[in-house]
Amino acid sequence: SPNGTIRNILGGTVFREAIICKNIPRLVTGWSKPIIIGQHAHGDQYKATDFIVPGPGKLEITWTGASGEKIQHTVHDFKGPGIAQAQYNTDESIRAFAHNSFKFALDRGYPLYLSTKNTILKKYDGRFKDIF
Repeated sequence: SPNGTIRNILGGTVFREAIICKNIPRLVTGWSKPIIIGQHAHGDQYKATDFIVPGPGKLEITWTGASGEKIQHTVHDFKGPGIAQAQYNTDESIRAFAHNSFKFALDRGYPLYLSTKNTILKKYDGRFKDIF
């Protein structure tokens, strides 16, 4: 998609900022500066693999290192049909997101806050928190 192409060119960081028009009243009148959302848009659901599970069976995920070592996890034992997905990200991409976010905040003179939910995907979202 065109959006996907733009995301990849930008290294996966997309900033969304409200368009403010002087003749349109703001919903929150006390805000003098916009809230800008930076989205990490590389990997994750953008490059995930998903499929329909046709019936009973075991869903596993395996990482195989360059020297052959393996990490394998059973994700779910399906009793019937369902759906599955696998997603990923890289430390390099997360670092680039952090760098882009800090640079953007410094250039604009705005504070920066990272919001993530590492209570469910402790390792995945926790990696963003650790690197950021």
